[in-house]
Amino acid sequence: MWQVATPRLISSVLVLATLTTLGACSSGGLSPTGGEPRVTGVAGGDGAVPQTGPGESSSGGPTTAALTPEAYKSELESRKKAMTDAITALAGARGLKALDQRVGRAEEELAGAADALSALTPPEAVRAQHETYVTSLRDVATELGATSGKVGAHDLCTSSAVLADLGDKLDALDEAGKALQSAGDYPADVVSVKAGKRQSRRLSNGSFIRRSTLNGRSSLEIDNGGTLDAVVTVVKGKSKVFSVYVRKKAKFKVKGVRDGSYKIYFTHGADWDGKNKAFTRNCSFERFEKTVKFKTTFTATQILWHDWRITLHSISGGNVRTSEVDPDDFPG
Repeated sequence: MWQVATPRLISSVLVLATLTTLGACSSGGLSPTGGEPRVTGVAGGDGAVPQTGPGESSSGGPTTAALTPEAYKSELESRKKAMTDAITALAGARGLKALDQRVGRAEEELAGAADALSALTPPEAVRAQHETYVTSLRDVATELGATSGKVGAHDLCTSSAVLADLGDKLDALDEAGKALQSAGDYPADVVSVKAGKRQSRRLSNGSFIRRSTLNGRSSLEIDNGGTLDAVVTVVKGKSKVFSVYVRKKAKFKVKGVRDGSYKIYFTHGADWDGKNKAFTRNCSFERFEKTVKFKTTFTATQILWHDWRITLHSISGGNVRTSEVDPDDFPG
């Protein structure tokens, strides 16, 4: 048996370490000003409605003339592209920073359009459809405001999760736009994407998402005792060696790790999007601060190698810290 101070070799396997995560207002009266009192009305017409002049309502205020269909179409057209582009860009966002920025832009575009369109008097024939459309624009903009906070808190992590969270409100806007369009060929179809349903996709424990050659003697045992599934990514230099899926409350051992120094990253979350290689909800991104070294030693009578075991949850006696990683810098 080969002895060293630390770590300790047992048999032919070296158990090196265990990593872990660690005014006041005044009141007054009103007094009449000078002049004689005047009474107006219609002789002999108790309760009669006074005559109104051109451009006035019965209350004496001015009325706003309804837009012609052509003018109304022009107003809608002037805002359609910006809203469509903002929603499409949101759906195509990659990375949390881009997603957060595009959610904010979409909120601004839809809220601004709702304010501007609500000030219009549409043609009488489509007044009801117009009001429903403006209400739907406001509803989506309001929901996007709440969604921005969820993205910032990493409760929602991908564009598909954002669209699913918008759910019925985005569908309602799509229907309202179609109804207004069909009522007079008005350009109100601003929703060009489909919101999917909320999902909870998972891979089987130990599924490799990426894997290079594993023909070494060492192993890496991963213990995920947390409440969320995880993906562990091991990097050597600038190259990703492997990424493996480890379910919550489960373990997995990667065998055949070759000699070298490695950095270990991991992400937790819910609903694994295999296409984008990311969790769509409740995501976190971390790495072990200490580099892990694997080494094989040959003697006249023995072959000795390093095996590592890491835990993705806090344990008593853990000896290595973890730190958060910018999501856009995570080696996915």
